[in-house]
Amino acid sequence: MRTLTTLAGNSQKLDGGAMFGNAPRALWARWLAPDTENRIDLGCRALLVREAERNVLVETGIGAFFSPELKRRFGVQEDRHVLLDSLAEVGLSDADIDVVLLTHLHFDHAGGLLEAWREGQPARLLFPHARFVTGRRQWQRARQPHSRDRASYIPELLDLLEASGRLELLDEDATSATLGPDWRLHWSDGHTPGQLLPEVAMPGGPVLFAGDLVPGAAWLHLPITMGYDRFPEGLIDEKQALLYDLLVRGGRLVFTHDPQIALGRLQREAGGRFVLAQPLAQVRDLAE
Repeated sequence: MRTLTTLAGNSQKLDGGAMFGNAPRALWARWLAPDTENRIDLGCRALLVREAERNVLVETGIGAFFSPELKRRFGVQEDRHVLLDSLAEVGLSDADIDVVLLTHLHFDHAGGLLEAWREGQPARLLFPHARFVTGRRQWQRARQPHSRDRASYIPELLDLLEASGRLELLDEDATSATLGPDWRLHWSDGHTPGQLLPEVAMPGGPVLFAGDLVPGAAWLHLPITMGYDRFPEGLIDEKQALLYDLLVRGGRLVFTHDPQIALGRLQREAGGRFVLAQPLAQVRDLAE
């Protein structure tokens, strides 16, 4: 038996134009209202999958590893490590997590692996008993990033993960020895090479952690991409194929960056546009 729980991590405010690519402000401002600095509210949500004998955490959010200067630059709103608080609310600590699956290694998805910033102290890896799973091509990208996305990675984190001896790098045609065959894995290159999107089988229909392929409900609209996406046209093609497949199978999506919606069931309007039904702001011990 599995149960699903969405966990809040640290939140951000980022430029709305960057988050919506070439979509005009007059359009995206209807979905997420900007502040006086043109920034929109964003979450950094993780998914806790409790199985019979283990706890699997999908992503860790941005965390609190940034120095005060960088925290202001990237719009991180809280000083404390919010994900650790969210784990405590469900009776767990980082030491109780057996597996951490990272869709990719950008700091707003993997930074929560590190303890909160302390002046003069080196970065320290949390989750002491967990195995860490991510894509091999994404790891290679993080180790040798393009100048366009170099700032999205945390070199100290990569060193700590490698030194832990608990890192599994997956090829697209392989089954994860850590996760096992019950986990279905989808791959996407549009946002960043080798992004890994896990699908969890549930009695009420599959649940996909949509990562940065579909960071929130507004991005269900097929033409909408982020300015941070490396290959926007390829991302649109990937998004369309995956959403059609998920729709046929009665699937649901978990959003990592949507500030209000954690999970919803995928549907299509008469005009063909993808929309959400039964949106939930939070999920706690979903088992069905």
